Amino acid sequence: MPRWRLEPTERFVFGSFVDCNMASAWVGDAFRIFPGKYGEDPVWGAANELMYADGATPDEAFLTPHDGFTRPTLPSNAAPGTPGLHGAVWFESVHQDARDPSGRTLYALYHNENYPETLPYDARTGEGYRDEDWPPGLQGDSSIQAVPRIGIMRSTDGGVTWSDRGVILQDADERMIRLPHNRNNTFPGGVGDPSAVASGDHLYVFFGEYAYPGPWRADEHDPLLEASGQCISVARIPLADLDEPVGRARRWDGTAFAAAPDGVGVPIRSLQIPASEGGGAVSAGDERYYWGPSVSWNEYLECWVMLMGRVDAGYWVGDSVFISFNPHADLGVGANAQDWSTPELLLRREGRTLWYPSLQPLATEEDIAARRTSVRLGRRARLFVKDIVPGADYYGSDYVIEFTRD
Repeated sequence: MPRWRLEPTERFVFGSFVDCNMASAWVGDAFRIFPGKYGEDPVWGAANELMYADGATPDEAFLTPHDGFTRPTLPSNAAPGTPGLHGAVWFESVHQDARDPSGRTLYALYHNENYPETLPYDARTGEGYRDEDWPPGLQGDSSIQAVPRIGIMRSTDGGVTWSDRGVILQDADERMIRLPHNRNNTFPGGVGDPSAVASGDHLYVFFGEYAYPGPWRADEHDPLLEASGQCISVARIPLADLDEPVGRARRWDGTAFAAAPDGVGVPIRSLQIPASEGGGAVSAGDERYYWGPSVSWNEYLECWVMLMGRVDAGYWVGDSVFISFNPHADLGVGANAQDWSTPELLLRREGRTLWYPSLQPLATEEDIAARRTSVRLGRRARLFVKDIVPGADYYGSDYVIEFTRD
């Protein structure tokens, strides 16, 4: 098993808004990052904070002040009931097309949140959400919960302009967990917070799964069945289909990548928390589950590394970051994409809430020469996390992680 140590460093505080995994890519000689939120949100308010910043080194990019960021050109929201982009989006992972020698063709995997108001149910297509018995949200009874989906945008100019290629993974309305059972104040279902890595001919998308594993009925709700279908899951999509990705992704169904993009898949079993350790259904609001995966290939360890948060209570509270490893370079063989080690505690801060852990390259000659990013790293990397207490938060780094091989 790989091992690691955390080396304390001077606090490294990011200078702009972050509420997602931090996507990064090298565009020419610039290390480019894509934090922020964009689009309509009737609960939290419309946002235009999805921006990018460059640096000659990763440190320069991360230390860019807010007024040094640039807003890209993004597609506008469509009116409810019409085709197009609905709800708010966050870029959480960027895949750089190896077929483009310029390195300027990027595919952003985005987390997309909607409500019955922004994506009303359409009986003809089955898309959208009915507002019956909708549970309250993160602002209490005055708000409602959002449903996350995962989509892809494409840029051919290094991230300056983007076109929406559509939603590739989502959960149907019939799988939403409504009142009186839903007490988590966050999601009634859906898939979100993706981290995407290329292996072979496919892009593997790791994500959080929050829906019921089948049609949900209030009088038939089974918390054990619910928990069996939740936690961190994986789907894949051919790299050749990224330009026209709708309908092309397939979820893991327990034996193969064969479940439909809006069907019921099977989570990664080794990443589910047993009931004996406090694990349980997301809708309960007081049971544990892992979420928010951030996956990278480690060139020193020659294995995949996943960081994740853990929810311990309602309102998405959790004070810990965990780490897991997968030894198989080729995620497409057999069940290799499922073969993750039992998560181990990486960082804990009692009394705080930790979200969106990720590993990022350092401002070293080695990392710069190798063009390392959040999805491809070496022996040492910087650990970032969003650290929250009531009324205050920061996204930053207090540690460098160094890996060793036993």
